[in-house]
Order: sequence, then C-alpha cells, then structure tokens
Amino acid sequence: MRPHRQNHPSTPAARYLELPRPRAFAHRGWHIGEWDGLENTLAAMRAATDHGYRYIEIDVHATSDGVVIVHHDDTLARVTGSQGSVRDLAWSELADVRVHGREAVTRLDAALRELPTARFNIDIKSDAAVEPFVATIDEAGARHRVSIASFSTRRLHRLRRLFSRGGELPAAALTRLGVAAVWAGSRLAPLRPPLGLLRKVAWGHMAQVPLIYRGRTVVDQRFVDLCHDLGIEVHAWTINDAAEMHRLLDLGLDGIVTDRPDTLTAVLAERPQR
Repeated sequence: MRPHRQNHPSTPAARYLELPRPRAFAHRGWHIGEWDGLENTLAAMRAATDHGYRYIEIDVHATSDGVVIVHHDDTLARVTGSQGSVRDLAWSELADVRVHGREAVTRLDAALRELPTARFNIDIKSDAAVEPFVATIDEAGARHRVSIASFSTRRLHRLRRLFSRGGELPAAALTRLGVAAVWAGSRLAPLRPPLGLLRKVAWGHMAQVPLIYRGRTVVDQRFVDLCHDLGIEVHAWTINDAAEMHRLLDLGLDGIVTDRPDTLTAVLAERPQR
C-alpha cells in the first residue's frame, strides 16, 4: 500500500479529515435496535455519537421555503406515511410529521447545533437544496465539519462554485466522472495519465464508491493505491458484513459507510490498529 498524502492542515477539508483513519461512518445515523427505522433523525444521529461515532452520513433536501431538512427520499411516504414531495411543502407543514410515528423530521441547522462535535458526510439530493445548503453551512460556520457529496456531477460542480465564492471548499467527494477517470487510470499503469492531469478531473478529496458498479469491480488494490498517490481517500458504501469490512481495511481503505455500526465497531476493536 502507498503512503497517503495529507491535505494542508489549515483548510476546511483538512480539518474535516484530521481524525485518525479508518473513518467509521454511521449511514443515516444509528438506526438499529431501539432506533430501528429512525434513519436521518436527530435521535439516530445522537445515538451514533453516543456510541462513539464521529462521522455520520446523512441526506438533505430543501422545503419550498428553503429550509434544509435531513431526509433521503423526494417524498415523505416511505418513512413517515405522509403524502407529498418535500420540495412542494413549507417547513411549517412538516411540524406534525413524524418518522415512523416517533421522531420529528430534522432540520440540518438543528443537527449542526445539537451535535457540535459530529462531522457530517452530506449527500445533497436535489438541485433546489444546493443554495439553501450552502447558506445553512456558512451561517453555522460549519465548513470544517461537513463533506459534500452527490450522485449528480453537475450538482457537485455547482456546490464547488458557490463555496469557492466565499472561501475554501469543504471536503468533497469525487464526481462520477472523477471516479471513472481514476478507475480507468488504475487499469492503465504504467501508461496511466500524469497525476496532475488526473487531479484536474478528480478534484475532490474522497472517492466514495460502491464495491461493484455495473458489473465491474471498483474497489481493489490498484484503485486504492492510485487514489492514495493522488492524495484522495477511499470510502466504500454500504458495507454491513464483518468479513467484507476486514477485507477492505486490509486493502488500506480510509473509510467504511455502514448500516450496521455495531458490526463495524466490533471489527475495528478486533484490529491491531484502530
């Protein structure tokens, strides 16, 4: 495995990534056991921090009046039983909505305020959420506590532009194009493109990837080594099996996103270097 390059220590991204690796991410919070079904709620996030998790993966949308809420789907139906699209509802209309009848829908600003030591990996799920999200992060002074991610390359570029106007970019996941470029480059050695050229396409700080995409293995030693040569961390999602966690950590992965944080906690406790 290659040595891992470090970001400049004063940047928001470097502060976000300053904790020791490997990074354990509670996917949508700790929503197992007594918190079963409470994904993306403040209760699940608080449970994750209570269990020692410093990194929490969450998703955000924006309401019709520009309030950023922690919620995965475009609609409310799956987790609340209520009808309607988030983008069509004002925040006041969500006041009585409960996740599985128990927990209120959480505002992002409330999560940042109530969990001041947590670091959040945030998937921005809609175009409408981009500007309110940037405003929420900056109003909270939280660039050093968040990383930005999206399945939309266009959305990530827009986030990059908006954040760049007001200072340095928070930690950011690679775009799909960036991941594809690094993956292809890892297959071309020793004829791969120069690192500087690859870095222009792969401009983020983290490759957050599934193990397999469209039948092709993404995460293997070649991919991990090239990411590290580029100063990019590799985080795999969503990994819930203990044996798979051990295998990936043996490859030198920097982070694991899991729906079974209890399993990942046990795996990390078994390893000689935590």
